[in-house]
Amino acid sequence: MEQTLPQVQSRYKMVPYEEATPEVKAIYDDTKKTLQLPFVLNWFKCQGDNATLLQGNWSKLKNTLMEGQVPNVLKQLIIYNVSNERNCQYCSHAHGIFADSMSAMISEEPGFKATENLTSLSMPVSYKTAVNVVTKAALNHDKITEADFESLEDAGFSPREIQELMAQADLVNMLNTIADVSGIKIDNELMETPE
Repeated sequence: MEQTLPQVQSRYKMVPYEEATPEVKAIYDDTKKTLQLPFVLNWFKCQGDNATLLQGNWSKLKNTLMEGQVPNVLKQLIIYNVSNERNCQYCSHAHGIFADSMSAMISEEPGFKATENLTSLSMPVSYKTAVNVVTKAALNHDKITEADFESLEDAGFSPREIQELMAQADLVNMLNTIADVSGIKIDNELMETPE
């Protein structure tokens, strides 16, 4: 008879805010402030037992996703799309919520959700192009060609913005790898986010 084991929250030790070292608490506080969340995401908590790793990964995420010239909503859509294609449930769910919360930046249509309209007429052509090319870069980086770069230029992206977009391919690979390898579950707080 096969026995079902209880589902674990993570393969790594999950360090809640209350149990974090002062160094880790400072990083947690920065994630909450920067992401404008009242809680620490499981993606960070599963790294909370290693302050050096957490700081390095947070710095990369913060600088690649939250800074720069490319709109955050587009970056979130890229991460959502790659994660969805790769079937990374944690990242597709979390970044889908973040992207959808910014949908009004793309369209003022009532009920418009960016994640459900990636190919619609309401989605700017430049966004469609960026999502397609960066998804290709994340999933098959060896297949990126000059034509892909030219399509981004033709869509109106500057060389600096193109470099920033391509950095999202690297970032989403790190995000998906940590989420999937650690086995983290979707945050209860995200599950409670209203549609």
